[in-house]
Amino acid sequence: MRLDKPRVAPLEVEDWSDEARELLQPFVERAGQANVLKTLTNHPDLLRHWLVFSTYILDGSTLSPRDRELAILRIGYLCQSGYEWGQHVQLARQAGMSDDDIRACKTGPETPGLGNLDRLILKATDELHDDAHVSDETWAGLSEHYSTQQMMDLVFTVGQYNLVSMALNSLGVQLDEGLPGWDV
Repeated sequence: MRLDKPRVAPLEVEDWSDEARELLQPFVERAGQANVLKTLTNHPDLLRHWLVFSTYILDGSTLSPRDRELAILRIGYLCQSGYEWGQHVQLARQAGMSDDDIRACKTGPETPGLGNLDRLILKATDELHDDAHVSDETWAGLSEHYSTQQMMDLVFTVGQYNLVSMALNSLGVQLDEGLPGWDV
């Protein structure tokens, strides 16, 4: 974690506005009271709009859950977002990723033994993080595996989680109880 305490205190459920309570009811039923959601209840208008896009990325994207989590873990690691990493290690495991697959998100596209698509996803994520652009070579390689919509979803997934990592790091969102740290 970049900060050892929150800069924006997460609000407990009893302190949520009616709007925040209504917005988050389906998320709380599904995933519990995560600190990221409790923190965003400080700004219900932002929360309402952000939930639309973030829900698409997690539930509506054309990427497979495994490919999505590979990209999210990589960008979370590159941004050194401990909260993002911990949350998505759990989702990656649910998507069938092994601990070796998860650790490859730390070591990146040059990790020995990676499949071609995994290598390309990690490379595209690195390029977006470093240069805000997927190179022609990486784009061409991904195009052999992905449709145009999947290519777009990959770029938007990395962008969404780069943004989220910045927010988590800057707001000081702390790990929820039971989330793994960097030691996977």
